[in-house]
Amino acid sequence: MRILVVEDEPTLSGQLAQALAAAGHTVECAGDGVDAHYLGEVEDFDAVVLDLGLPRLDGLSVLRRWRAAGRNMPVLILTARGAWHEKVTGMDAGADDYLAKPFHMEELLARLRALLRRRGEHASAEWRCGPIVLDTRQARVQVDGQPLTLTSHEFKLLALLMQRKGEVLSRTELSEHIYPQDSDRDSNTIEVFVGRLRKKLPAGSIETVRGMGYRLVQPGASA
Repeated sequence: MRILVVEDEPTLSGQLAQALAAAGHTVECAGDGVDAHYLGEVEDFDAVVLDLGLPRLDGLSVLRRWRAAGRNMPVLILTARGAWHEKVTGMDAGADDYLAKPFHMEELLARLRALLRRRGEHASAEWRCGPIVLDTRQARVQVDGQPLTLTSHEFKLLALLMQRKGEVLSRTELSEHIYPQDSDRDSNTIEVFVGRLRKKLPAGSIETVRGMGYRLVQPGASA
């Protein structure tokens, strides 16, 4: 999934980005409220980790502007320990969850997984499509109970297809979720990753919808 990390403390921002990337997510980072607001307006994210104490524009103002503009991605706010009023105000402003600093990275990852499950149809940390099982906690995939070896990009592509199984996703949309915003996005490479995935997954798992994109379906069943 594609996650935006908004944190002005460089060390913590780097730790968050590293942990999220290790969990199989594509991560964007913003160090102040103005940049965060812009990214949240022009880019699509599956979830946001938002610190409230930001320079240039505070986190609550960023959140309120996103919600006023109809941006409904799940937002996990980070607050100073004991600042209960910030938690209440943040939830009232449209936050989906909060976590007090200092925190354990494992808890943050678990809370993000819960937010992503609530957004989609997945009630479990294990996402299934026929014989394909993706464990969001361990960033692992199995087919018919056997471990599947995937590259980072292949995993991210499969995770998005599984999260939105049955939906047609364009090459551009897939590319935007796989590559960071400041990288050279080439939607044509999606064909390569889809081709590699097809060789590793059961036949018929990924359908091509001509002129539109790709969708994941249960092998032997129509979408």
